[in-house]
Amino acid sequence: MKNRSNPIAPLPEPQVAAGLLAALGAFALTFRGPRTRFWQRITRTGLTLGSYALLTQPSLRRTRIAPKDVALGLGSAGALYVIFQVGDRIARVIVPQGDKQIEDIYKLRTLRPKKELAARLSLIIGPAEELFWRGLIQDRLMKQYGKGPGTAMGVAAYGGAHLVTGNFTLIGAASVAGTFWGILHTLGMPMGALIVSHMAWDVWIFLVAPTVQTKVLP
Repeated sequence: MKNRSNPIAPLPEPQVAAGLLAALGAFALTFRGPRTRFWQRITRTGLTLGSYALLTQPSLRRTRIAPKDVALGLGSAGALYVIFQVGDRIARVIVPQGDKQIEDIYKLRTLRPKKELAARLSLIIGPAEELFWRGLIQDRLMKQYGKGPGTAMGVAAYGGAHLVTGNFTLIGAASVAGTFWGILHTLGMPMGALIVSHMAWDVWIFLVAPTVQTKVLP
């Protein structure tokens, strides 16, 4: 009898592998660099990864935001905010130093004026993350490995990229948000709606109605 061995799963496509390596390096530099220039670094990371996604995934260049996308995006952002309100309370109870970790995240909003942060989050950082993580990474992984496995791998990559922060609460938050948007992408939500969702959620939870009140520059 011939021995049958399980086929080895193919490696991710070169564009995906290169993108993930670039993202891991960029996230390390972003979160490990001087805190005072955090927003400059994360904006630069967004521009780099978003541009890479547009360059390697031509279909993303046709992304448009229609009125239906705005409605879907705002509705899903509201649902995610409710999830985070519940998760915030759980994290404060079960995560060691959960309060401190959450406050450390929100202290970043005190580094720059509120209007500037809103512009960075809504015009660059939020859209870039959706283009790169869902539009390129997850989309390519789903096509290569199947919807279920590809979605799981995309979510794991997004959450794993935040390991460099050393902030367990932030890693958990990124994983939850990544799972939420990843599932929506798998279910067929248009990229325009995902971008609106990420933009609205970022601005709302970070600047408008944070779960921790900290003083922010006007």
